[in-house]
Amino acid sequence: MISLRSLRKSFRDAGEELRILDGVDLEVAAGELVAVVGASGSGKSTLLYVTGGLDAAYEGEATVAGRSWRALPERERARHRGATVGFVFQSFNLLPMLTALENVCLPADFRDPAPPPAERRARGLDALERVGLGAKRAKRPEQLSGGERQRVAIARALFAEPRVLLADEPTGNLDAASGAAVIEAFGALARQGLAVLVVTHEERVSQVASRVLRLEHGRLHG
Repeated sequence: MISLRSLRKSFRDAGEELRILDGVDLEVAAGELVAVVGASGSGKSTLLYVTGGLDAAYEGEATVAGRSWRALPERERARHRGATVGFVFQSFNLLPMLTALENVCLPADFRDPAPPPAERRARGLDALERVGLGAKRAKRPEQLSGGERQRVAIARALFAEPRVLLADEPTGNLDAASGAAVIEAFGALARQGLAVLVVTHEERVSQVASRVLRLEHGRLHG
């Protein structure tokens, strides 16, 4: 589902080239949860953005769901990303005036054509049920714990029924108990058939991951 081949990416800093990714190879199949751990600044987020088609300035090949990002025109790349990839970030980015269900259904506002209201609600409820929050669909973010808010953000990423889920430090703002619940939610989604790639400094993710890889000096180590 995810295939990265000889991935390289560099930045220039004060006239000096800094190699962030240096020949990264990675395969993630449907039903797998792969965690990439590493120190802050090691390139984990860069790896995720290239994988998700958000960063096109790289060498090598990045393929998701059988399609190479490099081979797609910009509009088709955005369409493929919207239909295939769900993103979860460290910041929950929930709108405080909306309920959990309304936050989950927000992606429908950016779809053309937008799904009918009944379908929109059904898909939103299904996404919340998948992360164990169906009973809290009417709660606003301020009425939820940090871990619950992050699970609402995960449900929002699931609204479009993606085949790949990418998460960038998803437990970074959570306490230990909330972080453990979010990690288990990712494990459950992988068991449901998604390809899940999590980049994190959280070593506990190894409890549910199919594989844990470390990114050091631009290379992945098993």
